[in-house]
Amino acid sequence: MTSESFPRLFARTQRFTLGEPRNLTVSPDGSRIVFARSALGTDKTNALWVLDVSSGTEHCVADPATLLADDTLLTAHERQRRERAREGAAGITTYACDASVSTATFVLGGVLFVCSLVDKTPPRAINIAPGIFDPRLDPAGKRIAYIRGGDLCISTLDGDETILCTDANDAVTWGAAEFIAAEEMGRQCGYWWSPTGTHIMAERVDNGAVNTWFIADPASPALAAIAHRYPAAGTTNATTSLHVLDISTSSITPIDIAGAWEYITAVHWSKAGCIVQVQTRDQRDVTIFDIDTMSGACTQRYSDSDSCWVELVSGTPGLTSDNQLVTCADRDGARRLLLDNLAITPPDMQVRSIAHVGKHIVFHANPIDTPSVLHIWSYDVENSSLTCIHDANVTSTAVSNGEITVARIGSATHTRATFRIISAGHETDSGVREIVSNAEPLPFLPTTQFHRVGDRAIPIAVVTPRSPGTSRLPVLFDPYGGPHAQRVVASAQSFATSQWFADQGFIVVVVDGAGTPGLGTKWERSVHHDLASAVLADQVEVALVLSRIEPRADLSRVGIRGWSFGGYLAALAVLRRPDIFHCAVAGAPVTDWMLYDTHYTERYLGHPQTDSHPYDFTSLINDADKLSRPLLLIHGLSDDNVIAAHTLQLSSALLAAGKPHEVLPLSGVTHMTPQEIIAENLLLHQLSFLQRHLCQ
Repeated sequence: MTSESFPRLFARTQRFTLGEPRNLTVSPDGSRIVFARSALGTDKTNALWVLDVSSGTEHCVADPATLLADDTLLTAHERQRRERAREGAAGITTYACDASVSTATFVLGGVLFVCSLVDKTPPRAINIAPGIFDPRLDPAGKRIAYIRGGDLCISTLDGDETILCTDANDAVTWGAAEFIAAEEMGRQCGYWWSPTGTHIMAERVDNGAVNTWFIADPASPALAAIAHRYPAAGTTNATTSLHVLDISTSSITPIDIAGAWEYITAVHWSKAGCIVQVQTRDQRDVTIFDIDTMSGACTQRYSDSDSCWVELVSGTPGLTSDNQLVTCADRDGARRLLLDNLAITPPDMQVRSIAHVGKHIVFHANPIDTPSVLHIWSYDVENSSLTCIHDANVTSTAVSNGEITVARIGSATHTRATFRIISAGHETDSGVREIVSNAEPLPFLPTTQFHRVGDRAIPIAVVTPRSPGTSRLPVLFDPYGGPHAQRVVASAQSFATSQWFADQGFIVVVVDGAGTPGLGTKWERSVHHDLASAVLADQVEVALVLSRIEPRADLSRVGIRGWSFGGYLAALAVLRRPDIFHCAVAGAPVTDWMLYDTHYTERYLGHPQTDSHPYDFTSLINDADKLSRPLLLIHGLSDDNVIAAHTLQLSSALLAAGKPHEVLPLSGVTHMTPQEIIAENLLLHQLSFLQRHLCQ
């Protein structure tokens, strides 16, 4: 056990995530599991590993320390990918395999490598110029496609390179996902191999009409500002289209997707067929097309609509081996798994994402009355049977080939997640083996107590000091509080920072209010056209009854802290309910939703040119004259997601209104704050601010 302080350990372990097996792949025959992992919980550099399932032995197939490639030499595309994926590690962070998972390719320091996953021959560099991004092997493992600048290229394993697609216009890229797809849709990929390896489906992205914003580092005035194409709410998105490339003839066939589709949300190409999912700008309509990849013709196969929005679900759509369509939709108050448009999960289960589609459909879901847990389920397509692979009071996520599942299992009673191999769809004593995790365990077990509050049964967690005492203590609300993210989950890691604050003398409260996932359709859509009122009301409702749950809570001293949406909520709380919240720390807050991106913002607030009222009503800048409590604003000046203008414009409005406040600008820091010394001192600075205003 390390003797380091929690803030330093929290920073050095990147929130206790380093050393975990990550980016796992199970071979189709179930004999191998491939993963990236670093040697220690404080080591950022991942190597590539293979585990032999039958023997349980593992060996390293690619170690960056022996490959002599400088991982600091990242292309602009790779830096953007890591930011979109919130990836703070180094070394081999991504890789791609052939169809049999016998060969892998990856980029290190801009250099392309290929390695065997079957024998122990060392990786070799492909003899092409460095500076490439997102390499992917063809199904046979004979050729590698990748992106160089804005071009989509292909190379043999001997380094014979061909440019498949290029454009003289610098605003056009081939094969790279646009900002909105990567940041908001969870689609990091912009090209897809055919199952035969003879064709590639490629996305063409034209950013020419997208606003160019410039992100500069004021602390380094000699450095040029970085041009960043950012489609803010109400402005023009990138123009995207799909094309099938014939590798042998270099012919390009455009995909004829008719209709007013703003977004390409997913592409799935397997032996069963090729499908594309698209979405309208208002996100109320989603359609899936069957694609004739020879002619480019499209045939509508499925559509869904909703008066608020249609939710995109990770892992969908997909096709079973006999061409049945797998997708998800909100039906009867819950998100349900659909097979050829028939619901195959019950309405008391909230489906969250799909891990595998084949003879078995492996997916994640929670009981709709227990959003704090996440279970792994399997649906046998042939026998129409539903089986829970892993449940209990845990949060479990899966990587699977349908027969072998690797479950990452976190719980509120263990200081480190485990990685369990479950065979044949069932967890049995003989069918379970673990993959070693080198992650640093938490230095303590949080004292988390879970509750449901009020008529709407709001999920909350209360974290108290580990040392006993009866003294009344100030209260710290510690939410995210917005759509697409939960904090009240059955995982000790989720409450590590909350416990540290509690041990400094606070009652810490985490509230998953209106709009957060897991509680069904009505709950999620309660924020439609208003990201402020219901979200804040739930925090207030919990505060008003907190003393019944924790008698030591001193409601005359209540603070709130948060990052991103949580930062927005923290600032909103002291601006609109200073009677409840007496100080706030707002990190990287959205202060004006007109400055945030199209896909996220318009889903909840609509198009500002159609109705600007939701934007005016939820703007923190419009409330600047209401500030009467201490407010600390923190923002990374290199943030390209929630840009620093949010905090700077709010600060200017507060100054104009004569409202004292504090601003902490972070030079060279993005939305992630992965830098060790910054992450450590950020916690200490927040603690000092809270103690100054709540503990004196």
